[in-house]
Amino acid sequence: MNKIKVLIVDDSIFMRKALETLLSGEPDMEIVGMAKNGQEAIEMAEQFKPDVITMDIEMPTMDGITALERIMKSNPTPVIMVSSLTKEGADATLKALDLGAVDFMTKDSQSFGGADIEKGLKDKIRKFAKNKSLVRLLTHSTPSAATSSQPFKTPAAPQIHTTNISTPFAHATHADGTTRVVVNKSGIKRVVALGTSTGGPQSLQKVIPLLPADLGVPIVVTQHMPPNFTQSLATRLNTLSKVEVVEAQGKEKLEPNVVYIAKGGFHLKFQKVGASVYTELSTEPSDVFNIPGVDVMVDSIAEIYGKECLGVIMTGMGSDGCKGLKNLKNMGGTIIAQNEPSCIVYGMPRAVVDAGIADEIVPLDEIAARITYHVK
Repeated sequence: MNKIKVLIVDDSIFMRKALETLLSGEPDMEIVGMAKNGQEAIEMAEQFKPDVITMDIEMPTMDGITALERIMKSNPTPVIMVSSLTKEGADATLKALDLGAVDFMTKDSQSFGGADIEKGLKDKIRKFAKNKSLVRLLTHSTPSAATSSQPFKTPAAPQIHTTNISTPFAHATHADGTTRVVVNKSGIKRVVALGTSTGGPQSLQKVIPLLPADLGVPIVVTQHMPPNFTQSLATRLNTLSKVEVVEAQGKEKLEPNVVYIAKGGFHLKFQKVGASVYTELSTEPSDVFNIPGVDVMVDSIAEIYGKECLGVIMTGMGSDGCKGLKNLKNMGGTIIAQNEPSCIVYGMPRAVVDAGIADEIVPLDEIAARITYHVK
């Protein structure tokens, strides 16, 4: 059995040892090198050709962002960034994800010692190493709006409407040779609920900035991220988008053409008061792995909007969102799932597709157009 080759990059001896201890005990993993700065990381990436790299951000001699950028040019490799929980750490992490990093882990007291957190890191390393198309996806995808100096232009919607056919579903072949499914409208939607996790920050940059300024409905988003990170994500997306993007603070009235991102550490829920709907932040339920949780958000918004809600599930590990979207589907809502080839991790969308509740299965670069189609 070929072992997964892992390169550890961190200026902290404690972190290098902690990661080595955590991963070296796995029978399918091999630590091929441990670098203490970005320059050593570049050299070891060239020498050992690792399958996955864990990369610290703040290091002497050469920082992790610079090293990441050079590695992605010379030896494209799935890189997991190791970040602090500060706002500065969040901003740097989002920049790293935009440059090609596949995911991040936080350098805090909870990073090690927790069985779920440690298992999550191992699972991610295995998934990234086995996904042979991942490097191609990261290095050959269209540059995001964040890295482009060109003025924003709304792309033409793909010609995949199915209103002239007798059946509600249509199969079409995408440019990458994969099959996608699209569906006719089942009534205009008045709200969009979107859930994502691993690969979400960089993928959201290929959806939210492509939405028109006059979308006409609110969008609520749960992205699995800790505090500070969701604020940085909202700020970043807001600078790129025609719609307004904010981190939900609670007690905000849902307005059209605004994207509300769940605040890290809190579930995003909703309350109807008269004809208006307001955001709520809650730590309950607390017995779930992800806070904020996609299931919690979708269940809450579906209770208010029912069949007038459009659910969207994108790249991420696990199955969060599947339960909530099943409930939404039973109410008559419509579900869009990102297709496998365009996902960094095909976990959350797979759960929805396998459950048989996805009305549409489409590539990442068509999701914005499909959202617009269903709400217009």
